[in-house]
Amino acid sequence: MARYVISLIGGDGIGPEQTAAARKIIDAISDKTSTKFTINEVDAGDAALAKHGKALPEFSIDVIKNSQACLKGPVGESAADVIIVLRRMFDLYANVRPAKSYPNIPALSPDVDMVTVRENTEDVYLGWEFNADPNTIVALRITSEKASRRIAEYAFRAASIRDSKRKVVAVHKANVLRKSDGLFASVCREVAKKYPKIHYSELYVDAASMNLIRNPEEFDVIVTTNLFGDILSDEAAQVVGGLGMGPAANIGERFALFEPVHGAAFDIAGKNAANPSSILLSTKMMLDWLADKHEDRNAKEQGIGIEEAISSLLRQGKKTKDIGGKLSTTEFTELVLKRMFSY
Repeated sequence: MARYVISLIGGDGIGPEQTAAARKIIDAISDKTSTKFTINEVDAGDAALAKHGKALPEFSIDVIKNSQACLKGPVGESAADVIIVLRRMFDLYANVRPAKSYPNIPALSPDVDMVTVRENTEDVYLGWEFNADPNTIVALRITSEKASRRIAEYAFRAASIRDSKRKVVAVHKANVLRKSDGLFASVCREVAKKYPKIHYSELYVDAASMNLIRNPEEFDVIVTTNLFGDILSDEAAQVVGGLGMGPAANIGERFALFEPVHGAAFDIAGKNAANPSSILLSTKMMLDWLADKHEDRNAKEQGIGIEEAISSLLRQGKKTKDIGGKLSTTEFTELVLKRMFSY
């Protein structure tokens, strides 16, 4: 029997509705299977800022530190003060964004099944900006051999275990950014030599952006730097129908945080209409990560069950109101549970 402590950030807007759906699934897994969970809820985001004066209070950080993984709902205007801080605090160096075609979700191709592996700790996202003169801003872009190597290693390991095309493409702009992206590309080439069974290639970021539209089904694993990965992963999400089906993971050596990629959607908050698939698929990613860390076969099977249940519902045209269906968030979640546990 495996036991896990999970911290749960409710977030803002539709966040509490989304995390309630995820909690219902996690509680059912804990009640009905050998994988057990203790869930500790955490204040973070706009509501926490208004209530406590900080978007990520110290007591919330303490709860997260005492968990084995964190599941996070979407956060509003204070998102950067939550997710970027947590990425740095726990050295969550790999941002992992799957993009997959699902039944009855509009996509450019029905055969897309890819993942963007984005370096998560460097690049311009460090926020190192200063005034060169009163009218000129300089932003520093940081690229290190260490960060490039560990993200490349992560990407090739991911390609090795995916039941897919077994391809890795490194995306960069080394023809212009000769030193920084030149370093990233050279490290990727070195790592590729350790994985002869994985087909390795490279694309400049502009060509990759075009090919994501032209031939999205050709991609398997994209490995890239922080800024390029942020842009390309959102593009990939739109290729398969939008952010509403998009899960994400922020992975470190000993800790990981999982979240939907969409925002807080304040316009539909409180209407019980938002598609919970993104956070449920993020929960699936969390179960996969815990399963791999702890050799928990049941956790892996439950994660597969979540995705299969969602696919089954979509195939039958059972969708939430925000994506053209008739179901509420809670009704869709209940149907996922029924398919997972056949009750």
